[in-house]
Amino acid sequence: MTKFLKDINLKGKVAVVTGATKGIGRSTAIAMHQVGASIIAIGRNTNELNSLKKKLKIRIQCIECDINDYEKISKEIAKIKKIDILVNNAGTNLPEPFLKVKKSSLETLLNVNIKSAFNVAKLCTDKMLKLKNRKKIGGSIIHTSSMFGLVAGPNRTVYSMTKFGIEGLTKGMAVDLAKFNIRVNSVCPTFVATPRAKKYLANKEFNKYALSNIPLGRIATESDVATAITFLSSNAASMITGTNIIIDGGWTAK
Repeated sequence: MTKFLKDINLKGKVAVVTGATKGIGRSTAIAMHQVGASIIAIGRNTNELNSLKKKLKIRIQCIECDINDYEKISKEIAKIKKIDILVNNAGTNLPEPFLKVKKSSLETLLNVNIKSAFNVAKLCTDKMLKLKNRKKIGGSIIHTSSMFGLVAGPNRTVYSMTKFGIEGLTKGMAVDLAKFNIRVNSVCPTFVATPRAKKYLANKEFNKYALSNIPLGRIATESDVATAITFLSSNAASMITGTNIIIDGGWTAK
């Protein structure tokens, strides 16, 4: 009987995950490791990176680095021998209403969510292309976007602007890199029960706002997002590029 189901198998693959110390990044590193990938975890918190390394034990390398530090991140990526997958996950949010957006907040979000995301993507792609048989074995890049990269939300004008930018980056990269068999996609989650988001969700009014807009009536888990990213990383998604997986419980369907 012909087998039609492709396996989510990352054995022999090297995956770089940024923002790997907590939340979606950490969970994604663990999920990809579970299906055979070797992980290069990049983050700013040494203790958290050591905790992740202790948990995974094998096939993991940790790099303590702020992705805003271009000189350092470029040197660190240059040292990596091989990259097959990039999970461009590091990002931030500083919720403020449009009329009260601080200049410092604008600069921080643009630097982290757009400029640094682009730089990491370019550096890792350059490394991917140094492998002579790249076109044969392929590659995958996944940007962590947001449902607010597809629709607007209160107090998230700048954040939404940056995530709409990530959606544009995803499509542009996908078109340019298709000839090298490097696929580029994004994931667009709703509110996810990460350590950072739990602080907001502890507010009854905010929690009510979030749940009332999600038809499935629940907050996404880190596993929901990590599973989608791992799928996009694998050959099971070999014909998927230039698009996104929306993990929002139906928020944007309305």
